[in-house]
Amino acid sequence: MHHNGNVPRSRNLGAMSAATRSGATADRSPGEADATPEVDLGWALTTIARELNGRAAAAMAGLPGGPRGYLVLSTVTRGRARSQLALAQQLGVDKTVMTYLLDDLEKSGLLERLPDPADRRARQIAITEKGSAEFARLSVVLREVEEDTLAALSKKDAARLRELLTTVAYSYQAVPSCTVSDVEPGTC
Repeated sequence: MHHNGNVPRSRNLGAMSAATRSGATADRSPGEADATPEVDLGWALTTIARELNGRAAAAMAGLPGGPRGYLVLSTVTRGRARSQLALAQQLGVDKTVMTYLLDDLEKSGLLERLPDPADRRARQIAITEKGSAEFARLSVVLREVEEDTLAALSKKDAARLRELLTTVAYSYQAVPSCTVSDVEPGTC
């Protein structure tokens, strides 16, 4: 797999012993503690999210807003939110923060605000040709970061984990639920 030079490589977790993965250590047997990191979902998700977020931020250092800017490009590209307010609500970003983020993305030529024909007070957010190209490039980089972050899993297990987490994530969104099998890769 190709790696972006700015993205740290993962630790060799695949070489971890079966005893270590099962929770066994020199001073305890598997499953002895009630909340070992190996069985604590909150710990696992937090650890993975912290690692992924750090790598994604490094990979997107040149994009206005970093990973948050990428989320804006992704959401606009997929047509999930057209207005500035809808975009802020969907991404859980304060309206004022969203305004500054959109200003920066617009100054970079990645998106533009257009008058909404249905409401002259509102603006529709549209991705530019340059923004589409940057989103496509960053999508490839982000996929490499994700694959590297999940390198301790087989490709099949990593794909299944993505599918399961996507299903759970969409259960908390105001958008229709979908699974990876329902859509083309990268659109759900």
